Amino acid sequence: MPKLFLLSRRQMRRIKPFFPKPRGLPRVNDRRVISGIVYVIHHGLQWKDVPAGYGPHKTLYNRFVRWSRRGVFERVFAALAAQAGAPDRLMIDATHLKVHRTAASLRQGGVPRCIGRTKGGLNSKLHAVCDAQGRPVVLLLTEGQMSDHKGAALILPALPPASVLIGDRGYDSNWFRAALLERGITPCIPSTRSRKVEIPYDKTLYRERHRIENMFGRLKDWRRVATRYDRCAHTFFSAVCLAMTVTFWLRY
Repeated sequence: MPKLFLLSRRQMRRIKPFFPKPRGLPRVNDRRVISGIVYVIHHGLQWKDVPAGYGPHKTLYNRFVRWSRRGVFERVFAALAAQAGAPDRLMIDATHLKVHRTAASLRQGGVPRCIGRTKGGLNSKLHAVCDAQGRPVVLLLTEGQMSDHKGAALILPALPPASVLIGDRGYDSNWFRAALLERGITPCIPSTRSRKVEIPYDKTLYRERHRIENMFGRLKDWRRVATRYDRCAHTFFSAVCLAMTVTFWLRY
């Protein structure tokens, strides 16, 4: 019998205000259900294989899908990240997440799945911005073949105020640098090799970029995130947001 993971009562108090209030009959214990959802995503289980201590697997699955459709997990992540205040430094990067064959439907009913084909096969791509401590503050899920530049353009309006943004060569473009400077953010980005005149950057500060790579590494410890089994983009992105919330924001 595996040891059950349970969110602490303090953690539940922090996230409870963002979940819909029950209607009619009292709802099955939210702490147990949310903890069961976390257990499934972290261990990469099928829903039917969830330990019996969390209750009926259909209850967990139905609650997860219903809350995902309502954007509950995205709001929890955004709210807890905002509670930390404006970061001094930001870091931007993106990573590919493998798509399992069971989730290989590119489109269904005209709804985008955020799945694309790259040299490595079917992938989704997670674009992220983190703070100086390597904690995520902005997340974006796209199809795997989307470039870093396009992802940065979509993320740009959501960037919180900061003094510096650190990124790798993939984010070196005149328009992105100009857009950051307009927002009062100094880019710390190495020049691409195609530039005839290199743009100077703070090499000591750039060494901090490993924090966002470490963040992605910790995220991929969650097996249902490292490998995507969900066909629907909203359920998979909810799994990503929940993993990021538990790993980085419910610890404080």
